[in-house]
Amino acid sequence: MKTVSLFAAIIFSLFSISTSTAQTAKTETIKVWGNCGMCKTTIEKAAKKAGAKTANWNEDSKELKVSYTENKTSSAKIQEAIAKSGYDTQDFIAIKSAYDNLPGCCKYDRKEATASAASFACPMKCEGDKMYDKAGKCPSCGMNLKEKKEPVKMEAMNMYSCPMHADVTSAKPGKCSSCGMDLKQKQ
Repeated sequence: MKTVSLFAAIIFSLFSISTSTAQTAKTETIKVWGNCGMCKTTIEKAAKKAGAKTANWNEDSKELKVSYTENKTSSAKIQEAIAKSGYDTQDFIAIKSAYDNLPGCCKYDRKEATASAASFACPMKCEGDKMYDKAGKCPSCGMNLKEKKEPVKMEAMNMYSCPMHADVTSAKPGKCSSCGMDLKQKQ
C-alpha cells in the first residue's frame, strides 16, 4: 500500500511540474498597414524576429495573425519590431525615417493608417487601455468589446517615444520595450 501511495505521489508531482512549466501560446490578430508581397515578407520576418512562433499577414485585410509564447514576447514587442521595419500597426506608428526607407511599392497611405485608429475596448479593461479597430469579443474575458463614444481624430492623436531610444514610438503611453523607461509625449 505504501508503494502504491508513493508511486501515486510521484506521478502527481511529475504531472504538476509538467503542467506548471507548460508555456502558454497565444494567438492574436494585429492590424498592420502595407501593400504587397514584399511588405508581407518584411512584416512576417519582423514579427518572428521579435519572438512570434508563427506570423501570417493578409494583404487584403491588412491583418497579421501571430502566435507567440507569452512569457517570451508580447503583442507590443511584436508590433514595435514591425514599426521599426517601417510599417504602422494598430498600436505603434513607424518613425518617418523607417517608413521613408521602404521600397516604393511598399509605401501605403499613412493618413489611412493613423485615421483608422481602434475604437473598441473591453469594458472590464482586461488588457488595460488596449483598443481594437472592430467589434468582437475580448480575448481575455470573452465580453463584447464596446465602441468608444468619440472616434480618434488624426489631429488629436498623441505620439509617445522613449527619451533614450528615439526609434521606439507608440500611439499611446507605456514603457519602452528596450529599457523599460516611461514613454514621453512628443511635442
